[in-house]
Amino acid sequence: MNMRKEDFMEASSSSKMKLEIGDRVRFLNSVGGGVVTAFHGKNQVLVEDENGFDVPVLIAECVVVGEVEMKDVFPKIGLSMKEASSKTVISTEDMLPKTEVNVSERVAFEETPQGERLNLNLAFLPVDPKNFMHSSIETYLVNESNYYLYFNFMSCKNNSWTSRCHGLIEPDTKIFIEEFERSAADDLEHICVQMFAFKEGKSFSLKNVVSIELRLDTVKFYKLHCFTKNDFFDEDALIVPLVLNDRPEKQMLVSATDIREAMFTRKKDERHAPQPVVKKTKLANEIVEVDLHINQLLDTTLGMNNADMLNCQLSKFHEVMKANSNRKGQKIVFIHGKGEGVLRAAIEKELKTTYQQCARFQDASFREYGFGATMVVVF
Repeated sequence: MNMRKEDFMEASSSSKMKLEIGDRVRFLNSVGGGVVTAFHGKNQVLVEDENGFDVPVLIAECVVVGEVEMKDVFPKIGLSMKEASSKTVISTEDMLPKTEVNVSERVAFEETPQGERLNLNLAFLPVDPKNFMHSSIETYLVNESNYYLYFNFMSCKNNSWTSRCHGLIEPDTKIFIEEFERSAADDLEHICVQMFAFKEGKSFSLKNVVSIELRLDTVKFYKLHCFTKNDFFDEDALIVPLVLNDRPEKQMLVSATDIREAMFTRKKDERHAPQPVVKKTKLANEIVEVDLHINQLLDTTLGMNNADMLNCQLSKFHEVMKANSNRKGQKIVFIHGKGEGVLRAAIEKELKTTYQQCARFQDASFREYGFGATMVVVF
């Protein structure tokens, strides 16, 4: 597998960093390259590969290895070199015959018996792991096979599909797809990857064209423990299998909204169905235990200060108190720990002010909870 683009920054610093249309470039993040044909936004360029495809690539991932004559690229549209370099987007129809990249320049790889089966994964990595909760996320496509794959990565919103990235990924390679902010994570809830496999210059086993449509649990982007050690990156990553040993992952097309609606409909039907008469017996109120330790409430506290964590703990305290405020005789034990007593003092202050008309409190059983718990009785 290739290294991530950060590992190449030192090597690329000596290269020509200001790209121009017509420059021949090599990719830092994956094997391959081509000719720069257009600028795509502020941070990307379109690179025409040896198969005639325009691939969007981050400027930071390109190293200039040569130039082609601009007159061979823009004769039909009559642009000067200055005009061409300032043009933001140029359609492929405006370009002359494609410039080929020498196949011999590709880095050779050794085929393996395991690689004869398709294995394809999506990988998500935080750009700044130390600031996990506020970091943007990088997306990679990982090809663990002996095959070239033409792919199209799409997302769906309001029943309308958008192609986010498409192109060619070479055998035993991972390539950068995109970087997105956490605020845009919901756009990836419904995705689809389509691809077909082939080998170049040799015979191979025919593989079926694959279309994998999945629903991602985007909540995992906010849970640190979902990013784990893996075989593809030095950093912890969230790995989403797409194809495993030639078999596409089972498609999950039922949304959370559909599930909720189905459950509601079923409950509604059961409520109106004939029911046996059952005499209810009054049960003694059981003690409700609430652990307010921050690691019991959150998966991670990265990016949070002490005030943020205290507010989170008090929010849980108020939630439980409001839910039990009308249950006379209900006993609630809040486990807050001994510590420096900040949380305990904050809870007692709320009980003496906000809840003084409906609850009394005392230290919980030392034998069961030590000095780190307060018992509240609703009256």
